[in-house]
Amino acid sequence: MEPTKNNKHLDALVKELSEQLTQGKPLTGQDGVFTPLLKRVIEASLEGEMDAPLQAEKGSGSNRRNGRGSKNVQSSLGGFEVFTPRDRAGSVTPQTLPKRQRRITSDVDTKILSLYRRGMSYRDIQAHLVDMYGVEISTGTLSAITDRILPQILDWQSRPLDSVYPVMWLDAMHFKVREHGKVISKAVYSVLAVNTDGIKQVLGIYFGDIESASFSRSVLHELQPRGVKDLFVACIDNLSGFGDAIEALFPQTDVQLCLVHQMRNSLKYVNYKDYKAVSRDLRKVYTALNDPAALQYLEQAEHIWGAKYKVIFRSWHSNWDRLTNFYKYPPALRGVIYTNNPIESYHRMVRKGTKTKGAFSSENAIVKQIYLATINAQTKWSGTIFGWSSVRRDLVDYFDDRFLTPHTL
Repeated sequence: MEPTKNNKHLDALVKELSEQLTQGKPLTGQDGVFTPLLKRVIEASLEGEMDAPLQAEKGSGSNRRNGRGSKNVQSSLGGFEVFTPRDRAGSVTPQTLPKRQRRITSDVDTKILSLYRRGMSYRDIQAHLVDMYGVEISTGTLSAITDRILPQILDWQSRPLDSVYPVMWLDAMHFKVREHGKVISKAVYSVLAVNTDGIKQVLGIYFGDIESASFSRSVLHELQPRGVKDLFVACIDNLSGFGDAIEALFPQTDVQLCLVHQMRNSLKYVNYKDYKAVSRDLRKVYTALNDPAALQYLEQAEHIWGAKYKVIFRSWHSNWDRLTNFYKYPPALRGVIYTNNPIESYHRMVRKGTKTKGAFSSENAIVKQIYLATINAQTKWSGTIFGWSSVRRDLVDYFDDRFLTPHTL
């Protein structure tokens, strides 16, 4: 069969590209061999889109070609100039490369969000895109691309939640942000919970300038309209106002203060030479078999160290009821609630993506980074928490009908 004219052109183009590859030219990028091919395909498609409507109007004299314009476009293969045909009436709307569009695929946007999620700065992303794709993108464009996830974040923050969460953890992270020409510290409070299937979920993230009862209540008030009706145990780092707010809005919920944080706060006051001994004596308190034994160990430690470190034991006594709530529960459940380690582990995942940032430009910049890190974390929490079968049995035994609600059956 005799080759057609179009096939001859294609064969010639393939031969040309093969020769360029043999000479060591890259596949993609500003000087990649496929970049001019993509340019030709786009321009041919634009010409075809112009021909069809003008042919339909032929003879009416109402519209005709009016030269060509040009614009620089970006793609995953690199950046290049495209010549776009124009019509006199301006009525032809191209689909291949719509008017005012300067990127022809979403590949670059996806790559940018991926790099941003991994904690790369805008400057590093710009350098990476130039090296890999020959694409130069301004900081303003990068910001606009990452801003596209803000509606997703709003939907995520207001999504419906389960009616029952057996365990919830609350804690805060602090970030530097530029505001009115100054760098200030912002507290971001996160709420992590485990549902009745043993799956961890980040329920929300909230900005708070100060720790206050009104702010604590506002955070918890947002959970109720989203469907949360019952919390069994709320674990916190003695955040100001949160304990009282939880007990007021969820009267059946037990507040458990993190014993690991209590230990850290206590040992901050201890001299180096006493550190190991005080640590050993205080550890006996939260590893005791029950509440009476724990109190006895605390009194023994106070007898030895109380005169020297009064502030430590004042804190233990004032927070005793919330520190020892976990003793009322069976062993497997105790291991889940005595510490804020689950939410601290989540915070470490967030900080992997933020540790390279000196100070954020705005609250939105912080929220975008935390949201992307959270989505990444959720993909890794596809299974149940460690030892969930034993914890579930303890929950059913202790909370009975509160756990086995129709919503969770």
